[in-house]
Amino acid sequence: MIGKIIKTMRREKGLTQEELSKITFIGRSTLSDYEREKTDINFENIEKIAAACGYEVIFVNKQNKSNNLTTKNINRKEI
Repeated sequence: MIGKIIKTMRREKGLTQEELSKITFIGRSTLSDYEREKTDINFENIEKIAAACGYEVIFVNKQNKSNNLTTKNINRKEI
């Protein structure tokens, strides 16, 4: 699922994988692997990609009695 989100954000911004790679300092082949969900992505790289595409990552705790974060949302940043 995160791969589709990354690809959608990148395309909405009108960026190629190569362009996004240069902005984020993440290898183009690594970005491709993320989009195809061939490799796991760490939080730092999710934030880099989201920021480069004009998004921010927000974690929402849906369990009131626990500190477990169960849902991840990615929202459009106001620019």
